[in-house]
Amino acid sequence: MITRRRLGRIVTVCAALTGLVLTSAASAGAQPVTHTPSASHPAPAGFGPNVTVFDPSTPVGEIQAVLDATYAQQVGNEMGTQRYAYYFKPGVYGTADQPLQIKVGYYTEISGLGANPGDVTINGKVEVYNRCLTADNCLALVNFWRTVSNLTINVNAKGQDGCRSSANFWAVSQAVSMRRVQVTGGNLSLMDYCTAGPQYASGGFIADSKLPDVTNGSQQQWLTRNSQVAGWSNGVWNQVFAGVEGAPSEAGFPAPPYTTLEKTPVSREKPYLFVDARGSYAVRVPAVQRNTSGISWSADVGRGRTIPLSDFYVAKPGDAVAKINSMLARGKNLLLTPGVYDIPRSIEIKRPGTVVLGQGHATLTAVNGSTPLKIADVPGVVVAGVTVDAGLTKSKVLVQVGRPGQDAWGRNSDPTTLSDLYFRVGGPHIGKTATALEVNADDVLIDHTWVWRADHGVEGFSGDTERWRTNIGTTGVIVNGDRVTATGLFVEHFQKYNTVWNGNNGTTVLYQNELPYDPPTQRDWMNGKVEGYAGYKVGDRVRNHHLYGAGVYVFNQNNPAIHTENGFEVPNRPGVKLHHIMTVNLSAGVIDHVVNGVGEAADTTKVGQPVYLPDYPLS
Repeated sequence: MITRRRLGRIVTVCAALTGLVLTSAASAGAQPVTHTPSASHPAPAGFGPNVTVFDPSTPVGEIQAVLDATYAQQVGNEMGTQRYAYYFKPGVYGTADQPLQIKVGYYTEISGLGANPGDVTINGKVEVYNRCLTADNCLALVNFWRTVSNLTINVNAKGQDGCRSSANFWAVSQAVSMRRVQVTGGNLSLMDYCTAGPQYASGGFIADSKLPDVTNGSQQQWLTRNSQVAGWSNGVWNQVFAGVEGAPSEAGFPAPPYTTLEKTPVSREKPYLFVDARGSYAVRVPAVQRNTSGISWSADVGRGRTIPLSDFYVAKPGDAVAKINSMLARGKNLLLTPGVYDIPRSIEIKRPGTVVLGQGHATLTAVNGSTPLKIADVPGVVVAGVTVDAGLTKSKVLVQVGRPGQDAWGRNSDPTTLSDLYFRVGGPHIGKTATALEVNADDVLIDHTWVWRADHGVEGFSGDTERWRTNIGTTGVIVNGDRVTATGLFVEHFQKYNTVWNGNNGTTVLYQNELPYDPPTQRDWMNGKVEGYAGYKVGDRVRNHHLYGAGVYVFNQNNPAIHTENGFEVPNRPGVKLHHIMTVNLSAGVIDHVVNGVGEAADTTKVGQPVYLPDYPLS
C-alpha cells in the first residue's frame, strides 16, 4: 500500500541520484572484470572476453566465484561501460547442498543455451535485490538493464537467512526482461522485502514464462505476456496481463488495479542463442503468433526458423560500420557482442528476415548526430537485445523503421519486430536527439522497450535547469505506420510529447510514462496556448486505436507550480478506445485531467493516489 511519506521519500531519493552515482565502479576507475575462456567454459571464437559459457562439469565454486566478481563490480555500475553475457550449456548447475546463488547487476545477461528452458536448471537462485545507495537507503527504482532467459530456476535458498529463503527475488525496474524462464520449488517476488524493507520499483516485463505464485508487491506497473502463473498478488498502479494462463481477473478495477486480456493480439518471442544436438551454436527465431495465450515452448517448438551461427557476422566494439554494413549486404545476420559501439553512420538493415541480436546489453552510441540504426520497410526483420544511446551532437532520430513519407508496405504475416530495444538520452553522458524511435512502416511489433530521456546521471550538470537546456530529447516515440502493435511501451521524460501515434489500427498493451521532471518554468512547458504536452498523444486523423492499461505520472521537481492539462490526448471517435488509464502525482506539479478534459486533477492533495478512468470514451 502506498503512503505519501514513503512515496515522497523514494521519489526524492531517485531524483537525487546524480551526485550519488559518481561513486559507482566505473566512475571510480575500477578495472573491468575479464575472464579467460578455459576448457571448462570455452566461448565460441569471436565472442570476446565478456562472454562466458559454462558447462555442467564446471565446479559450482568456480561458477560462483566468476559471477560474484562480476556482480561486485556491476551492482552499482549504473552508468558504466562494462557489459557481460553468461551462458549455461544444457545440464544442471548447483546441488541441494551447494546451490548456485546468482546475483544479477547492471548490463548483465544470464541465459541458458538449451532448446527449451527445461534443458538448463539452476539449483539455487537468480536474483536482483534492492540497491543500497547508503547503508540505510536501499531501493529498486533504478535497477535497470539486466536480463535472464531460457532456463529453469529450481529455488534453493540453503545458506540464506530466514527472510531471503522465502522467495526468489527479482526486484527490478525498466529495461529488464525475464523471458522463457521456469521457476520451480519456491515463489517469485518482484520486490525485495528483506533489504531495508519493501521499497518501490518501476518495472517491468515477463514473457513466455511458467511461474509459481508471484508476489508483485511494490511494483508500480508491470506487463506479463503469454505466460502461466500459479497465482498473483498485490500491485500498485497498472498491472497488465496479456495471454496469461492463471492471470487474475480485471473485475473490480481499480481495486485491484489489474488489466487482463485473455489473448495477446500479436506476439513474437525474442530470438535466443542455443547449442544444438551436435554441439553447434545457432539462433532460434520464433514465428509471429496471433491471438495466443500461454507459453510457446510447451507444445509446438517447430514454429519459426533456426539460423546457424555461421550465418551471423559476430561484431565487436571498434568494428567499422562500413564492415558491418558490407556483411549485412552479403546476407549475414548480425550478432553484437557485449560492449559499447561508437556509430558515426547508420547500420542499415535492408534485407528481409535479417536478425540483429545483442548480447549483454550491447550498446550503440550515436556519433556526430548519426542515426545508429535504420531498418528498411521489408518483412521479417528482428532486432533484439540492443541499447541505443544519443550522442553529444543532436541526432534527428536514433532508430528509424521505414523511411518517412514513403508508401508503407503491408507485412501483416511477418512484421518487423523490436524486442528488448532500449534507448537513452543522457545518463552516462550528455545526449541529444529530436526523436528516439520513429516507426514509418506498417505492421511493426514493438515487444518491450524503454525510451528514456535521463532524469539523473553522471553528465556533470550542476542542476536540473541545466539538464533541460543541454540534455535534449524532444519526442520519445513517433508511430506513423498502420497496424503497429506495442506490448510493453515505457517512455519517459521527453520535452514535448513522449509518444505520438499517427498510424491507424494501432494497439498498445501497457503504457508507462513519467513526464519530464525538469521544465524550469511553465513557459518552457507550453504546447502553444495549452499548458504542457500529454504523455500519450493519438493523432487527430486517427480513426482506430486501442490502448490497454496505461499511466502518466507527474513529478515537476524543478518547479512544482507547473501544470499539464491532460495526461492523454486522443481524437473523439468511436474507434479510438482507451481501457484502464490513469494519472498520478509523485509529489510535485499537476496533471489537470486524465484525458481530453475528463477526470480529476492529479495534484498534491492526492500524492501517490491514482486518478483512474476505466474506459474512454465514457460509457
